[in-house]
Amino acid sequence: MSSVRAKIYGKPLEDIQFDAIISDICKGFYTDVELATFLTACASRGLNRTETASLTRAMINAGERLDWHRDVVVDKHCVGGLPGNRTTPLVVAMVAAEGLIMPKTSSRAITSPAGTADTMETLAPVALSIDDMQRVVEQEGGCIAWGGAVSLSPADDVLIRIERAIDLDSEGQLVASVLSKKAAAGATHVVLDLPVGPTAKVRSEEDAQCLARLLRETAEVIGLTVRTVITDGRQPVGRGIGPTLEARDVLAVLQNKEDAPADLRDRSIQLAGAIFELAGLVEKGSGVNLAAQSLTSGRAWQKFRAICEAQGGMRVLPVAAQTQPVPANRHGFVTAIDNRLLARIAKLAGAPATPASGLDLHVRLGDWVEAGQPLFTLHAESAGVLAYALEYLHSRLDVISISEYPS
Repeated sequence: MSSVRAKIYGKPLEDIQFDAIISDICKGFYTDVELATFLTACASRGLNRTETASLTRAMINAGERLDWHRDVVVDKHCVGGLPGNRTTPLVVAMVAAEGLIMPKTSSRAITSPAGTADTMETLAPVALSIDDMQRVVEQEGGCIAWGGAVSLSPADDVLIRIERAIDLDSEGQLVASVLSKKAAAGATHVVLDLPVGPTAKVRSEEDAQCLARLLRETAEVIGLTVRTVITDGRQPVGRGIGPTLEARDVLAVLQNKEDAPADLRDRSIQLAGAIFELAGLVEKGSGVNLAAQSLTSGRAWQKFRAICEAQGGMRVLPVAAQTQPVPANRHGFVTAIDNRLLARIAKLAGAPATPASGLDLHVRLGDWVEAGQPLFTLHAESAGVLAYALEYLHSRLDVISISEYPS
């Protein structure tokens, strides 16, 4: 704890100190209070670029590191803060369908209503061992596994548990967490999605550029080739917020349904296209064409089903016992959607603990709505939980802003 105390008082830490801290965390030497103290010290005092790289290396060295014996192994990650942004299952399906290797490990929700692992678990088993991961990837070219089951970055798994409890996700810890898991999973080329919006995790273009620079610089230190993609984070992606509802959106896109969320489809194509270009599979500017073809031809849907079967079999999505539409209290244009409040409401409805819980969003920015028209529908497992979410909602009427004039 001497190094943690030094950080509390604003002293920068060196490689040897981060190595010792992460080693002690993996051995279970720290109590939850001490872990929270370390995370809070790193957040409040901040990590400089050297410290961020040191923490990332320490987290990589503390766990196993997969070797796929390939020159190019791809991966992607979104820094979060955007409800419904469930592009990973779509990207893995497209990328693997076109012949690249993508062993994707994903986390459960930290501060959100659903993590990728939570959503994927409604469709197929995700608690794969390293042997299972290797088998699925060798067979199908990709997988979507829960990172906590394979201990590739064991310190990160411990820290995420504490971050979830104290609702903290600082920049330096975020960078170390993301890149350590990518390196440990054996990735060589990684696309990083940074959504920007007034209620997203990254609030401004300037902040996004700074975070992108830190991610690229840290990745270079640990030998990863990365491309950062700054995307629109002003509103949720897709319609569903919560594991099952997000999985339903994913299936709609994969199956080329007419009512599939266009924004989820377009964003997934953009990210898969960036991976194709970063990996050298196509020339710059041609990636989105290949990604779109993978979807429209059905190759991605066929590959996704094969991955699900290889991971243990495709599951039937559960349905919530209780639903309640939430209407607009006036007519006008939708001028703002608060990502954080929507995420909180979905969590109060039971997501991700009860996978079928959450909410379905019915409007987008710029839409005209009439008074009484449903803005979104809450899904919950019990009437009591539903009432609790509605009670909170009635005290926060600014979750979706409606104005007489478009913004």
